Amino acid sequence: MNKNSCEFRYFISPDTCPVPKDSDLLKTPVPMNRSHTPGTGIFLSRGAYFRAVREFLEKEGYSDSAEHTEIFMEKHGELYHPARIEFSVNGKKHSLAVNAAVSDIGKQYIREEYRLLKQLNAEFPSAFLPEVYAEGCVMTEEGIEVRMFSGEWFAGYHEFHLSRDPADNRNKIIVWDFGQGSFFLTADQTAQLYCRVAEILTAYYNMESFAHIYPWHHAAGDFVIKIGENQNIDLKLITARGYKARAGAEDRNPAAVLESLLVFLLQLSIRTRLDRLDGVGEMAWADDIAAEATVQGFFRALAMKPECALLPAPAEECFRYYLSRYSERDLSEWIKAVAEAYPTAAPEFPVIKKHLKDHAAVLYRSLKNI
Repeated sequence: MNKNSCEFRYFISPDTCPVPKDSDLLKTPVPMNRSHTPGTGIFLSRGAYFRAVREFLEKEGYSDSAEHTEIFMEKHGELYHPARIEFSVNGKKHSLAVNAAVSDIGKQYIREEYRLLKQLNAEFPSAFLPEVYAEGCVMTEEGIEVRMFSGEWFAGYHEFHLSRDPADNRNKIIVWDFGQGSFFLTADQTAQLYCRVAEILTAYYNMESFAHIYPWHHAAGDFVIKIGENQNIDLKLITARGYKARAGAEDRNPAAVLESLLVFLLQLSIRTRLDRLDGVGEMAWADDIAAEATVQGFFRALAMKPECALLPAPAEECFRYYLSRYSERDLSEWIKAVAEAYPTAAPEFPVIKKHLKDHAAVLYRSLKNI
């Protein structure tokens, strides 16, 4: 079956009914960020977006043997406008993700992320990131360049965020399952989630170059969750926008290895507690369970690290000894230094500053108990 005989249908998630071809909705602009507020000044209609994604799929040959293809406009961020592609070949259904960018900075990130995902999937045996397949661009009839790359779609996984539970007026993790209905995680599942976040990010930490995945943010929906058997959780990281060592970490000796590992852990422990309520609301701070589970996940991944030539013993053993030399006051000073690296104008900064003292205390206790 050639591409001309493939039927295309367009959807705007979470709607399950296709957008009629003559709908005025196709003439409305694609939101340029998650909050649907004015952004880049670029006007890309929803219709042009769908046509661009379709042209990209056809150029890459995805629709050549498909009986029909459904393009779902999933969500909108500061950088990307991802689509989920559902197509059927010989009666078998397949899924695909297409990340699209129209802003200059978004297109820069598209190119870099496509390269990084290929690199990380080749370098690390972990299967926490999506495979990527093709990258390219399409010029719309209105003269707007849309740059895209296709990759693995994690079927059955959902975005999650901190949200106020009306049952007890506390912030908890809510999973956005638009098919079966959104729901709050239990305390045990929440601990599993934060443990897994730390485990995944530590798995991609390079012990010798100090490179790590950064930036990432729960508010951007960078991780997705799936509830498996026995209500256990599985997590995937859907993006890698950057991968390099922190500034000033050029030395390559045992002390530098352990110091950089400490900075990575402290930064991770702070960042994982940050989110926006319901993804787009005010900045929010997760409960202490996030810090405790982060320590567990970090050490779990550290124990799996291959031998580091710069260390005299396994990384976990060396790092435990290194930490044993720190008092609570020492650790607090380190955490303060890491927090002060955030720009004071960043929306996270006042939230971090408000909770930093308590965070340092719970993190120190967690490290002592591990």
